Order: sequence, then C-alpha cells, then structure tokens
Amino acid sequence: MKLPDPRNKDLVVYVGGALVHRDEARVSVFDSVVQGGDAVWEGLRVYDGRIAALEGHLERLQNSARTLAFEAIPSSDEVRDAIFQTLEANGMRDEAHMRLTLTRGEKVTSGMNPKFNQSGCTLIVLAEWKPPVYSDSGIRVITASTRRNTPQCLDSKIHHNNLLNNILASIEANVANVDAAIMLDIQGFVSETNDTNLFIVKNGAVSTPHADSCLPGLTRKMILDICAENNIPADERNLSLTELYTADEVFTSGTMGELTPVLEADGRQIANGRVGDMTCRLQQLHREFAFENGTKLPF
Repeated sequence: MKLPDPRNKDLVVYVGGALVHRDEARVSVFDSVVQGGDAVWEGLRVYDGRIAALEGHLERLQNSARTLAFEAIPSSDEVRDAIFQTLEANGMRDEAHMRLTLTRGEKVTSGMNPKFNQSGCTLIVLAEWKPPVYSDSGIRVITASTRRNTPQCLDSKIHHNNLLNNILASIEANVANVDAAIMLDIQGFVSETNDTNLFIVKNGAVSTPHADSCLPGLTRKMILDICAENNIPADERNLSLTELYTADEVFTSGTMGELTPVLEADGRQIANGRVGDMTCRLQQLHREFAFENGTKLPF
C-alpha cells in the first residue's frame, strides 16, 4: 500500500470512544453508515496549532444530526475532546485535515428503519497529514450531466454521507481527465463542483451561487465575510454557465482544497488562463483569516 503521505502509516483513529491504530479502526456491519450511508460528516483543517472554524463545524454536525432525528447526539464538548485527543495522539498541530463522521449508530438488526437503532451515535475522528487537495496553480473542470440534489428531494444544508450523486459527477470528471466536475441545479444554474463551492469574479465583484442546491460551506462563508471586511463587492445569486465561461476569474472553495483557481471549464479557457489577482488576494486573506479566527489546540 503506497500512501500519499508516509506519515499516515501509523495513524491513530478515534472510533466510538476509543483511540485505535488505523489498521484496527472498525465499525460494526450493523452500523447505520454501513447499512444505508446514514451518517453526517464534517471536514476540518489545522493551521499551526489552530483549527479553522471549529465551532461552526460542530454546530453544523449537530444540526445535521438533529434534522435526521439522531438519538443521543454527542455534545460539542464531547466531540471537541475527541478531536483534541486524536490530534494529540498523532502529534498533529499543522498540515493536517480531519474528517468527522457521526453515524446514527449500531442497529439491532439490518434494515433501513431508524427504530432499529437503539445504541446511540457512533463518532469517528480521522485525522491525516494532508495538504490542500488541489494545487494553487489551478485546475480544469467539466460540467457533469448529474444534477445536484434539489431541496425538494434532499436538503443540501444537511451535511450527510449520501454522496452518490457527487461521486457520479466525480466519475465524469475522471473519464474526461480533468480535476473536478461542475454540478448544475435542477433549473440549470451553476450549483457547485462535486466537492467544493464555486465563485466567479467579474469586473472586480465576487459572486457565488445561492445555497439552495449547494452546501453553504464554511470556507464559502469565510470568503463572503472576508469580502465584506475588505470592501470587496460580493453577492449570492443564480449563475449561468455562460457567466462562468466569460468570467474574469473562477475559483473554488472548501476545507479540503482551500481556494483553488479554475483555469478551464468545458474546454473553454477562463480569461487569460492564469491565476487572477483577486483569487491570489483572497487566498492570502483566507489563510490569515482561518488562522486568526481558529480555535487554539490545548497541547
């Protein structure tokens, strides 16, 4: 097994209240995440001894779990303690990314119905040495035929583990030999990519799609807050593919990828095909903002 980062060979993972070696990390075959992808999750990044937007992530995790009627949801203090235990056990204070997963828990018998869940939630904290998933030098994207969930079917504000439509879009990107796929909403407006939120820049103004059919990401929120603090015009509105193709700059945002320039979409070069000045400025402002407003690690 060749790992992207050899430091991850002996990771310690938090599963259901215990810290175990990655090779021993398990959930029951009766766990709801195995039975039906019935779980919620969050991604967090560590910057030089601080976790970016930790409280926002904890709030969204619990809100998603409450919306799905999970029982015995762990408190913010309990989840925070599990995170700190995991990071300390792995000696991680920087250059790390965490994935929190909270499942509905173990069932007494297989089946979809939540009444079979009688043991409370299962919390998993997986921390890895992991740089941003995309390069600052930019990515190429295509538009997927797979549409993003409409709130009429599944509310995108629930940060759930049912990611098959995103995975189908990712498969389309792989087949096209590009980095990611743009997903449209059911009306044909730009929603997000298969794994990040999306922004365009035109005439010095920043725009991003309404959070109706896309996740209202916490990095997305940071960008909007940063724009407000720095007198950069920014709005949320419907965006067409034509506006994306003809933008001065396009970039994505997310915890996994931070801010990533998009240089080409559906074979069309974005502007001059180089990373734009606004994107560079917001990349720097975001990293400063994420650190300065992050939660300090207790070790």
